[in-house]
Amino acid sequence: MLNNVTDVLNLIDNVMYYPILIIIMTIVGLYFTARTRGVQIRLFPESVRLLLEPNDDDNSISSLQAMLVSTASRVGTGNIIGVSTAICLGGPGACFWMWLMCIIGASSAFVESTLAQIYKRKHHEGHSYGGPAYYIEQGLHQPKLAALFCIFLLATYAVGFNLLCSYNLQSTFMEYPFYNPSTTPIIIGGLLAILIAYCLLGGGKRIIKITSTVVPFMGVSYVIIALIVIILNFQNVPSMFGLIFRDAFNFQAIFSGVVGSCMVYGIKRGLFSNEAGVGSAPNASASANVSHPAKQGLVQTLSVYIDTLLLCTATALMCLSTGVARDAAVSGAPYVQNAIHSMFGAPGPVFITVAMILFAFTTLIGNLYYVDNALIFLNKKRIPSKKFMRIFHILSAMIVFVGATIPMDAAWAAADITMGGMILINLPVCLLLGKTAIDCLKDYEKQKKAGSNPIFKGSDIGLDEEELDYWK
Repeated sequence: MLNNVTDVLNLIDNVMYYPILIIIMTIVGLYFTARTRGVQIRLFPESVRLLLEPNDDDNSISSLQAMLVSTASRVGTGNIIGVSTAICLGGPGACFWMWLMCIIGASSAFVESTLAQIYKRKHHEGHSYGGPAYYIEQGLHQPKLAALFCIFLLATYAVGFNLLCSYNLQSTFMEYPFYNPSTTPIIIGGLLAILIAYCLLGGGKRIIKITSTVVPFMGVSYVIIALIVIILNFQNVPSMFGLIFRDAFNFQAIFSGVVGSCMVYGIKRGLFSNEAGVGSAPNASASANVSHPAKQGLVQTLSVYIDTLLLCTATALMCLSTGVARDAAVSGAPYVQNAIHSMFGAPGPVFITVAMILFAFTTLIGNLYYVDNALIFLNKKRIPSKKFMRIFHILSAMIVFVGATIPMDAAWAAADITMGGMILINLPVCLLLGKTAIDCLKDYEKQKKAGSNPIFKGSDIGLDEEELDYWK
């Protein structure tokens, strides 16, 4: 029964990403890159400068803080397990396609976050909130489509991503002698579900605070460890890059099996990690206190780069530089653990396990930040009752338990499909509303050229300010 379900999920996953989503993401990304004249590259220095721009209101969320929230939700098991899976199943060339789609997709990330800022709402306490559901409702006047997007967001972040995150965490224990495939996943899933339920139901605030503080340091430590491994294997670096580019442009191999090729795996796993164009980051972007929407759009492009060009690349180059065997049998955590074990011995895999535990926990909790926004929108902009949220959180914990016990293919396919549903709504909407974001960028650059700190007025780009809740 489970095998049949997995086969169906894989079939849907394969068709959804090739040819449908790969074509849509590429066309939309290239379109926005052309229309913005390569904003993600051209204004990269400005994006970095904006990170350091002071926040005038100490009680509001700064541009940097909003970017860190979205980056924290992106940084997780996908940076380690996702990249490993792409290389083992698709080939080293997956790295190149991951990099390429990251740069192209950053333009879509700029547009979606700029739109989230333009159409954000003001809370009665003064802070702002918003996201794709709000720019679909306000910009396109399609409340039913906005509600459908929220449903896909719930399916993605409460189900698909949490199933996969739980599976990825338990998979890091496969290399230990005590691992029993019949019982260990159940034990790990049970312990993780109990911990998540405890935190969601009001306890564990101290645990969340500690892990949220430790994770950034763990992320930096992970990159440093990866750099050490690469430096120690510097003699393999030239041949490693040669391998990546040869495999990336081996079109005979790619087109003889497109679905399982390095191109498709690189795009899918890169997208899972950086979420450019998915419609998740705009939920955090809308909360930033900025004087002009384009500022947050520019900052969000950096989040995509940090995730893919820094963290995902660190995993890829660390593993490939060691030259350890890669195949389907070690795809996921084992490949990364084997690579780091080859340099540091037994402590290496333990470090990966600890990192995965921390990344997975904060990802599972962080996913529910986006879920809360969707639930509020679906509940007619009202916070759901405590009873409803209690039941929802218990169900969320049960999903975490299930995720640890399902096959790898089912976990990845479920996450890919639900995320794909968000993209199929969000990117066409961004395309329809794209002129608004592009005009907003032009207004920003015009004011910068005049030597002033850009301040946004909806009327300057032809918007009816009466329809804008925040920018009045």
